[in-house]
Amino acid sequence: MSDLTEAESSPYAEVETALRKEFAGVHTSTTVTRCVEAAHYGALEVTGFAHPSLVERIARKHLHVLALVASERG
Repeated sequence: MSDLTEAESSPYAEVETALRKEFAGVHTSTTVTRCVEAAHYGALEVTGFAHPSLVERIARKHLHVLALVASERG
């Protein structure tokens, strides 16, 4: 049995870590995880494959849009 958590064994663990750092103070880690998951499934649906760099780019766009919407509400 492995000592790695599910997130650490994910091919997107590094993507999540980078985006959590980039959006620290803007989005919670839960929001980042949800955006990465949504980007993963979206990439699979559109292209049939979800390379981590593509997932990172899509998730980053989602996070920027969410931050923009939140700033406009505030």
